[in-house]
Amino acid sequence: MIELEGVPELIDPVMICAFEGWNDAGDAASSAVAHLDREWKGEVFAALDAEDYYDFQVNRPTVWLDGGVRKITWPTTRLSVVRTGGGEKAAARDLVLVRGIEPSMRWRSFCNEILGFAHELGVEMVVILGSLLGDTPHTRPVPVSGVTSDPDLARTLDLEESRYEGPTGIVGILQEACTHAGVPAVSLWAAVPHYVSQPPNPKATLALLNRLEDLIDLRIPQGELPEDARAWQLGVDQLAAEDSEVAEYVQSLEEARDTADLPEASGEAIAREFERYLRRRDGQPGQPGQPGQPGGLAAEPGLGEGGRDGSYLRDTTSGRTRPPKASAKDDEGEDRGGESAPGTPEDGPDGTGG
Repeated sequence: MIELEGVPELIDPVMICAFEGWNDAGDAASSAVAHLDREWKGEVFAALDAEDYYDFQVNRPTVWLDGGVRKITWPTTRLSVVRTGGGEKAAARDLVLVRGIEPSMRWRSFCNEILGFAHELGVEMVVILGSLLGDTPHTRPVPVSGVTSDPDLARTLDLEESRYEGPTGIVGILQEACTHAGVPAVSLWAAVPHYVSQPPNPKATLALLNRLEDLIDLRIPQGELPEDARAWQLGVDQLAAEDSEVAEYVQSLEEARDTADLPEASGEAIAREFERYLRRRDGQPGQPGQPGQPGGLAAEPGLGEGGRDGSYLRDTTSGRTRPPKASAKDDEGEDRGGESAPGTPEDGPDGTGG
């Protein structure tokens, strides 16, 4: 029995989930939930028992000092509540944030626990964030796909109905668990360039938050993310410019992306993007929940100023700072820690198991 005595009654709550690991290329998804928690000062009210779900030889606990006293932090999944307060022209809506690591075992029990909290808190919808490696150039807006297993929800929210078949991660399992439990659930997937997969990827994080903003009709404060995204893109631009092979490869991805996007430049698509622009523009700069820059699903292609380190283009398997020689549609690439990475966009937006 789940008891939530310390959690006040919530206003139209939506549960936002993200899990580190296979479903989190570039740490884009987990960073998005961390951003929400930080901007709205979330309060942790529950943590799942790490003993039940994690292999500590895979996800090791960490030791740290607190005033000279040694303490241990165990890998787990934590739940927090944020009060958004709405905005000047946005209705108030509370969020339940679920942030953790993909469990090592007992996935069905894990999902049942999450759904138990959702039921007790009166959650109206579950949104699960994920990011995958794809054949997408870093110079273009980050593609974000919204998928659901519920045909009615797909029609109502203009989402894609999941058709993916193949290996899946906790994002796919949790979405299906929600569907079977009668809880509306949506997965949002950001595509991260496979040749620059090292975290962080603030541009992909910003794209996920922009799409989430549209989905739940809530203004999300962007903080320093637009500036971080500009710095990230400039850093990758500079590294690509130093290697002719990388520059040529990026150009080929740009041409393929532009050709694929051409049919989308219809009057209806342009009108839809303009409506998003107006929604984000509405309100005064600096207001809580007012995004720092209007746009479509991502930071604009012209990002660039400030740089970071030179690790963006490094191939962790070979040490080269260049993309792989193989076709852009070959293997699924590599995720952090040498794990098999999520699939490409051609596998479907839920290539990791949406």
